[in-house]
Amino acid sequence: MSLEQPGHGPLDYVAVTYPGSMAEFRGPPVDFETLDIVCIGGSETFGRFVPHPFPQLLGVALGRKVANFGVMNAGLDLFLHDAAIGTAMNAARAVVLQISGAHMMTNRFYRVHPRRNDRFLRASPALATVYRDTDFTEFHFVRHMLAVLADTSPDRFRLVVQEVQAAWLARMKMLIARLDVPVHLLWIGAHAPGNAAVAAHLDTGTDPLFVTAPMIEELRPDVASVCLCPADAIELEHPTAGMFFGPREVTAARVLPGPSQHDRAATLLAEAFGGA
Repeated sequence: MSLEQPGHGPLDYVAVTYPGSMAEFRGPPVDFETLDIVCIGGSETFGRFVPHPFPQLLGVALGRKVANFGVMNAGLDLFLHDAAIGTAMNAARAVVLQISGAHMMTNRFYRVHPRRNDRFLRASPALATVYRDTDFTEFHFVRHMLAVLADTSPDRFRLVVQEVQAAWLARMKMLIARLDVPVHLLWIGAHAPGNAAVAAHLDTGTDPLFVTAPMIEELRPDVASVCLCPADAIELEHPTAGMFFGPREVTAARVLPGPSQHDRAATLLAEAFGGA
């Protein structure tokens, strides 16, 4: 898989798959028997558009083997149910878990694609009842569906947000409880976590959507560390600096972390591991 940006040449992700999984991970492939630190996450952990994502940089900083198990457009559904990810986490000595958006998982109101968790499959009878005036057959992506629901009725939309937040928190606790090794949470996105869900982020495309600071604090007693790495002022002003993408991919690139943010994330994690 390669992406191009004029003047920078191709970026080869060396995409690999593992037994029991249909997901594509960033290469090079790893030996499950020698796993040390495993990084689990979505497009940010995968490192779309950047030559050296934070898992690679963390390995250099610590002098340890760090495996990248990020998957494009993945959320908690994939983290919980993918066989290769489960095997990797169980074999690791420590896990870095990227905080993903609360919207990217099946819940009481709607179902998402089991591998591409950003894809909307169908609304539940409960959601169809709450939004009787909405035709759900026109939606293909979760974020688009949610944006329409928010515009249609802010009051009813609060029910949806409350549901996805409750489901996210329950499943994060479930995932962390499964692991017998230290878990380090990483927030990496355009903005810092706030005290309330902000529907405006639906329009900007930034993640982790609907995850608030109090939700993260509720998880803190169960994890080894929480690393917050929002974009700084320079990164917000120049969101695609140092990234590799084609002419039609600029919109996607603008909402993902660039090389400098990956570097800062690796530094924060290295400090959490006691290696910097």
